[in-house]
Amino acid sequence: MGFTPAEARRRVAGTDWAALAAELDEHGGAPTGPLLTPEECADLAALYDKPELFRTTVDLARHRFGSGEYRYFTHDLPAPVAALRAALYPRLLPVARDWAARLDRPAPWPDSLAEWLERCHAAGQDRSAQILLSYGPGDWNALHRDVFGELVFPLQVVVALDAYGTDYTGGEFLLVEQRPRAQSRGTATALRQGHGLVFTTRDRPVRTRRGWSAGAMRHGVSTVRSGHRRTLGLVFHDAA
Repeated sequence: MGFTPAEARRRVAGTDWAALAAELDEHGGAPTGPLLTPEECADLAALYDKPELFRTTVDLARHRFGSGEYRYFTHDLPAPVAALRAALYPRLLPVARDWAARLDRPAPWPDSLAEWLERCHAAGQDRSAQILLSYGPGDWNALHRDVFGELVFPLQVVVALDAYGTDYTGGEFLLVEQRPRAQSRGTATALRQGHGLVFTTRDRPVRTRRGWSAGAMRHGVSTVRSGHRRTLGLVFHDAA
């Protein structure tokens, strides 16, 4: 796959990042522009059948996380995965730092993704957290957070590798926000093939009468009704 870092940066730059940041503020999730072509999506999805590329496979039903399966890549990432992750990090970093400032939290993330990952590894978080997920009819993913240790980057990205409504039905991406002294609010998003969805890892800043507070959020996947749904998950911290 001839997917270079320069090409990844070009495609990532095609998103209106100011508008995306505003939508993230409001909802905790926001779509990017196109990041992968349909052919590149098919090539990435086909990697699922090459177990040597992955460090482990997780059966959701076995762990009572839902139904379906996902695999964590080793650190030897395929070129498009590494390039997209590196291109997205500096675009997400200003949002991460802004959210930390509003919530009066530390902002430990350096300008360089490589330096941030070195800090993760030094803290014992040295396992790759990049994921290929695979769902068939009847599969789903319970609401959860991808927090794998003390060091956490507050945003992550899911990229759809199959076409909603054509390759599969159902399987919408779910975000649920727990609101203080109120019922939870949920959103369901049909992912566009080759596009990303940026979403919060654990919470977002919410304005209150007393200032800013953390609105806790979880994400998941609704039941796939037909077909095959594959996605790429890009996480910007590694796992313990």
